[in-house]
Amino acid sequence: MKKRSFIFTAACLFGFSLFSNAQEGRVTIKQDEMIPKLLALKTEMVNESRIADRYRIQLFSGDNNKASTVIKEYRALYPQWSSTIVYETPNYKVWVGNFRNSLEADRALLEIKKTFPAAFRFRPEKK
Repeated sequence: MKKRSFIFTAACLFGFSLFSNAQEGRVTIKQDEMIPKLLALKTEMVNESRIADRYRIQLFSGDNNKASTVIKEYRALYPQWSSTIVYETPNYKVWVGNFRNSLEADRALLEIKKTFPAAFRFRPEKK
C-alpha cells in the first residue's frame, strides 16, 4: 500500500511539474521605431501647451513699463508658478502659470488675488 501511494504521489508531482513547465512562455513585443519618437513629440507639445487645454491667469494688461514692474513684483511673491509677458496688440499682458485644469487654476487665483485683485483665470486660444 505504501508503495502504491508513493508511486501515485510521484506520478502526480511529475504531472504537475510538466503542466507548470508548459505554462511558462516568453512574450516578444515588436513595435514600430516611430512610436518612441511620436511619444516624445507628444510630450513636448503638451509641455509647450500646443495640444492640451490649459488655463492661465492674467495679472495685467497695459504698457510695457508697468508690465515689467508687475512681473517683477509677482516673481518676488510667487516663484512657484511661471510667469511671462505676452504682447497682443496694443497691450503687454502678464500671464501666470500653465494649469492643467480649472480647479488648479482657481486655487492659484485665490492666492494671487490677495496681491493682485484684478487677476482673472482664462483659457488662451490655441495657435
